[in-house]
Amino acid sequence: MAGNSHGHTPAAWTGVIIAFIGFCVAGAFVVLAEPIGMFAGLALAAVGGLIGLGMRAAGLGKPVAGKAARG
Repeated sequence: MAGNSHGHTPAAWTGVIIAFIGFCVAGAFVVLAEPIGMFAGLALAAVGGLIGLGMRAAGLGKPVAGKAARG
């Protein structure tokens, strides 16, 4: 796994960290039996995925295989 670049991009790290925080928040509110907080944590996890996709679209992710760089 160390030989490839799977997930070693700013987009991947940022998206996963935000999603992880969202799941931790949701888990804490499940234990506290607060559904609003749980849904807020799940929404934060979804936002993390969207941020990762946005950063990838901005060029901070792994290049898509098969597409040659022009320049």
